[in-house]
Amino acid sequence: MSRAMQCQSCLPWGSWTQLHRSLLGSRGTRSVYLCAASVPGELGSVPVGLGCVRYEGGSQEHSVKPSSSRHGLSQLRNVASSDAIKKHQKSLSAWFSHQPNEERQFGPSFSLDAVHVDPVIRESSLEEILKPSPDLTIQNQLQQPCSQVISLQNLFDVDACGRQVKNVVLYGTVGTGKSTLIKKMVVDWCHGRLPRFELVIPFSCEDLSHSRAPISLRRLITKKYQHLRDVVPMLGISNLKVLFILNGLERLNLDFRLAGTELCCDPNEPVPPSAIVVNLLRKYLLPEASIIVTTRPSAVRRIPGKYVGRYAEICGFSDTNLQKLYFQMRLSQPGCSGEGSTGRSSGEQENLVEMLSRNLERHNQIAAACFLPSYCWLVCTTLHFLYFTRTVPPSQTLTGIYTSFLRLNFSGEVLDSTDSTNISMMKYVAKTVGKLAYEGVMSRKTCFTEDDLQQCFEVEMKTESELNLLEVFRSDVFRFFLTPCVQLGKEHTFVFTIPAMQEYLAALYVVLGEKKSLAQRVGKELSELIGKVSEDVAVVLSIVSKVLPLRFLPVLFNLLKIFPRYFSRLSGKDRDAIAHTMAEELFKEEDYYNDDVLDQINSSILGMEGPMRHPDEVPDDEVFELFPIFMGGILSRRNRAILQQLGCSIKNLAAFEIANAMKKTVIRNSRKGLPPSELMDYLFFLHEFQNERFTAEAIRSLRTVNLSSVKMTPLKCSVLAYVMGTTCHEVEELNLTSCNLDTSSLRILFPVLLRCKALHLQLNSLGSDACKEIRDLLLHDKCVVSNLRLANNPVGEQGAQYLAEALAGNHSLTHLSLLHTALGDRGAEVIAQHLAKNQHLQELNLGYNSLTDTAALHVVEVAKKHTTLDKVHLYFNDISEDGKRELDSLRMDRDGVRALVFLTAGTDVSDYWSNILNVVQRNLPFWDRERVRQHLVLILQDLESSRRQTANPWRKAKFLRVESEVKKMLGKLQHENL
Repeated sequence: MSRAMQCQSCLPWGSWTQLHRSLLGSRGTRSVYLCAASVPGELGSVPVGLGCVRYEGGSQEHSVKPSSSRHGLSQLRNVASSDAIKKHQKSLSAWFSHQPNEERQFGPSFSLDAVHVDPVIRESSLEEILKPSPDLTIQNQLQQPCSQVISLQNLFDVDACGRQVKNVVLYGTVGTGKSTLIKKMVVDWCHGRLPRFELVIPFSCEDLSHSRAPISLRRLITKKYQHLRDVVPMLGISNLKVLFILNGLERLNLDFRLAGTELCCDPNEPVPPSAIVVNLLRKYLLPEASIIVTTRPSAVRRIPGKYVGRYAEICGFSDTNLQKLYFQMRLSQPGCSGEGSTGRSSGEQENLVEMLSRNLERHNQIAAACFLPSYCWLVCTTLHFLYFTRTVPPSQTLTGIYTSFLRLNFSGEVLDSTDSTNISMMKYVAKTVGKLAYEGVMSRKTCFTEDDLQQCFEVEMKTESELNLLEVFRSDVFRFFLTPCVQLGKEHTFVFTIPAMQEYLAALYVVLGEKKSLAQRVGKELSELIGKVSEDVAVVLSIVSKVLPLRFLPVLFNLLKIFPRYFSRLSGKDRDAIAHTMAEELFKEEDYYNDDVLDQINSSILGMEGPMRHPDEVPDDEVFELFPIFMGGILSRRNRAILQQLGCSIKNLAAFEIANAMKKTVIRNSRKGLPPSELMDYLFFLHEFQNERFTAEAIRSLRTVNLSSVKMTPLKCSVLAYVMGTTCHEVEELNLTSCNLDTSSLRILFPVLLRCKALHLQLNSLGSDACKEIRDLLLHDKCVVSNLRLANNPVGEQGAQYLAEALAGNHSLTHLSLLHTALGDRGAEVIAQHLAKNQHLQELNLGYNSLTDTAALHVVEVAKKHTTLDKVHLYFNDISEDGKRELDSLRMDRDGVRALVFLTAGTDVSDYWSNILNVVQRNLPFWDRERVRQHLVLILQDLESSRRQTANPWRKAKFLRVESEVKKMLGKLQHENL
């Protein structure tokens, strides 16, 4: 029966909600959620993503004991084989303990033993695999029947009929963790934690599938494992307890018919590798050996049921407690937060685990995603990227994480090894799931009905091969990307397992050029056909033209070339369309005032703190701001190279043409003055694009960078430093007001800060340690900072000391604001002592710093002697009436220094009253309300007193105007307190 017929009998085509339980499982992937990578090479390219098994019991013993005459020879052989097995264990341990690059970010202490969590395994049967299943819901998915759960230790125990189990088929869908389970089992055996078996021999079915030449079992073993040369002769003639591991059986085309694969019981007879596997499973070859097979659900039926002792399904982390345990072990690893951050890393890691745990307890969509261990890995990797990236440039990109994630789970696997098209699994996903994702992005939709799925997957199904491929996809891969929605009232709709995955696949769909009309697809195929034919015709015509001088032949030849050339121009317009889509989505005005994309990703993983949304409340519009960013990231050289391995080819010329077509539009839109969060998204896009030449041209046009109120995490600081570092131009203004900066942030941004003329660092909780970094910045010989604003930071006395040292040696600073920085008298005195050594400062703001008369007078006296300083702000300090009069008398000396203390100047209003009130107005949300109220009352009393002293009606009118402004501010304060 064909696979299409089986599909129709087992699973109705119209019901997509039943597909998850029809054939649950995962493929024999070369990589999953732990140490998830496969490294080709020695040991037969055995996959590196594997798991943990501890078996009890043993194989059947021979009834005949060795004769006494052979006892000495047997003893010598046992010693030799024991040494060989130890070497074999050492070699396997080194190979299977190898960590891929993606795991090295988690610190040097990371190891499989330290972070492994066994997934849930459920005992199954062939009948259960083949029968249709009930509708899938999250409750069904996360709560498996406890009576069917089987532990790893019991996989080879006797079955219900008391028969010893020799062959176990371990199956699971993509991402459930079967390969990691096998890897852990091999590592455990190497370390003596699997005593049931004396010898474990792993084989990669992918490796075996590449060989067609006949080979004997013994030769095959010694070819892959040289250390077993002395052990192989004992196979089949001794009591050696052997376990064969066949990982990824779906890669092999097995034929169990006698007409297709002859019987073979001789381990020395050369036969094709597939015949060795068939006879091992038949128990005709080495019947005493135990075998464990891993495979995807679609390939389970390739082994006749009579040859399988037990079916076991890997169900992933169906218990949320397993998910929490995984996150706790992974994110709490020493060294996970990187170098230079050990002081605070422990608390930050604990906080991440706690927030993630709370989000899982809310039965959020992330709990459904983390049902698959692979997605647990993705969540941890993304959190590590968001919180612990501190290098410039960042060691990886978000697009790179998602691309590597797909490589670890899909590698270069074909969807169905029995299909002649040999289409790669990832290419099929990009064409089908990518189409669904793209249509969802364009219609701003994240939930999909059965009709939506049918439109994307079934509408164009015309051939038997296409139906077969769809059936394999539904059983093996579908659940990896789509999962039931947890939102009330939408339980029978599907959403993407991770929201960002929808945007990634939509971006891949567009960049690969799959978004084509029917005419474009036909035109491409016809162009390729005519192009190939024209090459052959050209050869024939060149020969004929030498024999028969017919003038029409060159004309005919040129006509054949017209269509491919015309189509190449049309394909160039396709790339223009891709560039236009990218630029248009990047600068959508309706998304201008959302959180930046990095904060959106953080919220999708850790959840939103605060009250939960009421079920009847209208949800916010869906946002897809990652979509254009992923498009740019996919075009980077590194990601294109990885996608090439997955069967998704993007040519260098195509990437170059898209970048050129996009350049003018992107640069023109970036000059319009983007809101801070949108500007951060733009900078992140340039980082993901990984094209320094393009980035340099785009950044060179940015003279003002306003990121105020953007939470500048270490990652965002690294992105800003990397992007701005592609050029050397001076920045007119960098606004980092209220950005949660700290000392480490300033260190990361140091090269950028050097090139900024106006630097706004207000409201960042920058203390004395940060002031030390600012001192080093201002004393640098390449520093061009002329305007530095540090208002509303806890600088303190020690910080004032560092800033005073900077003032003494700096040659660029002209304006310095230390408004509300807790300087006190001693801090102001330190600044005044070093002020004489400065020759360039023009304006100094020391307002709201609890200065008394003595400190204020000292500062003004020093300022009088300064060659360039002409304005000192001293308002909102603890200056008495006597101090005010003394400062006013200094002002009357007309020696060039203007001290801004009060709103009055004798019997007149100060020329700077509006400046002072504007400063107070801007800082009201951040200052102590009661203290500001007291100051405003004093100012109001001073204004009323000065108004009564003047007889000039013009001045009285000015006083009344200023008094009304002060009363408005007092009224606002009282209203907010109520």
